[in-house]
Amino acid sequence: MVFEVSDIYVNKDGIKVIDRFFTVPLDHATPDGPKIRIFARNLVPLAKASRSKTTNGRQNSTRSTDDSNDGDRAPLKDKGVCDLPIVVYLQGGPGFEVNLQGNSSYAKELHEQGYQTLWLDQRGTGLSTSLSHETLPEHLKTEEEKAAYCKHFRADSIVKDCELIRKELLSERPEHEQKWSILGQSFGGFCAITYLSFHPEGLSEVFITGGLAPLYDHPDPVYQAVVARVVKRNQVYYSKYPQDIARVRQIVSYLEDNGVTLPNGGNLSVQRWLSLGIAFGAHGGIDTIHQLVFRATNDLEIFGKLSYKTLQMVQDQHSFDTNPIYAVLHEAIYCQGKASKWSASRIMKDQPQFQWSDVKKLADTEPIYFTGEMIFPEMFDDHSNLRPLKGVAEILANDKQWGPLYDLERLAKNEVKVSAVTYVEDMYVDFDLAQETASKIKNTEQYITNQLFHNGLRHDPKDVIKTLLELSKREYD
Repeated sequence: MVFEVSDIYVNKDGIKVIDRFFTVPLDHATPDGPKIRIFARNLVPLAKASRSKTTNGRQNSTRSTDDSNDGDRAPLKDKGVCDLPIVVYLQGGPGFEVNLQGNSSYAKELHEQGYQTLWLDQRGTGLSTSLSHETLPEHLKTEEEKAAYCKHFRADSIVKDCELIRKELLSERPEHEQKWSILGQSFGGFCAITYLSFHPEGLSEVFITGGLAPLYDHPDPVYQAVVARVVKRNQVYYSKYPQDIARVRQIVSYLEDNGVTLPNGGNLSVQRWLSLGIAFGAHGGIDTIHQLVFRATNDLEIFGKLSYKTLQMVQDQHSFDTNPIYAVLHEAIYCQGKASKWSASRIMKDQPQFQWSDVKKLADTEPIYFTGEMIFPEMFDDHSNLRPLKGVAEILANDKQWGPLYDLERLAKNEVKVSAVTYVEDMYVDFDLAQETASKIKNTEQYITNQLFHNGLRHDPKDVIKTLLELSKREYD
């Protein structure tokens, strides 16, 4: 594997930043085939590392925060990995990069506990080889070829990338120290369970926040369970803002009668408007959508149309145009040997409260429900940057040839500590299904709370990280 250090510097918080690129196989089954790049940002708290030795045996000394080279820039072949334990952060998604981390939020909490951190842009995202219609390799001409390429961007490939990187970075450590810990948020937790299934030898510990993946081979049971969670959040929304029942009906009726185009050329269809409900699963999401509803109805009353500002705000609520993996592979993250066949779309058609064609026939006091974290085939018409991937998405939705993501036998015998934060009111990862998963992974302990939502790690990082590390001690009364 080709390994390259791009930049090394020290930020104002005394955190040494090492930007790293790794060249890995597109298909790990054919290591000599096409290659892609993976980006990972290594953050080292110098105050914690000042009395530690680097893996090449050189003693670190305390340095001023303006010493951006930190002694490692010249010999790029030097891996520059100090001997602090490593936590690898795996982002939620699928298909999202990691934002630039400093020494705040959960990064700060980990650094203060004596960890160095590695923030991975999973394949297809961020500074790694990205996946979108305009970045697909030019030699892929047919929709079938493009779909085959996209299949290499699931959790199984992400985990294999991690293992190659681990072996490269930690190869100079004593053998018993060549493991690292994983912190998986949401889909990152799914990846962590795949890691436990196939490469537990690389893990010293696993932390999961809102990511105890349903261990099914098809998404239908997942969406059947999640619908009830989405219904509940809609009920909370309309209970808090009852005046929005009429407002949302007015907006949806307007969208049905008028072809509305968003600033980037996408369609603001009824279905796309209702999909704003994806925000309901996070802290502040209900209030955010209420403000959009209030603004949109104000526009209609004053101008008889939606203003550019409102349309831009609606457009910015979705990430499908900028992070297309989130749409293209969303249902595939559950598939093992079965085709999804647009699971969410099929299941939601049997839920009349989400169908405007049914609700508009009812009294004006009946609300139309917003949908949640669900992918519909119409999205590949409504989102401008998804349109070129419509054929690929159709092929993938009907593809049965998906490899295994989990090994239930190995998980039942798991010896790696798994400490998880699980949210009772999680709209994205159903609580009951999460409990099924926890019962199937040996050596799992949970912090269960109904005071945080799916983004609890970001909303209250101090409490979440503190509790995870307490769980990790495995101390019992």
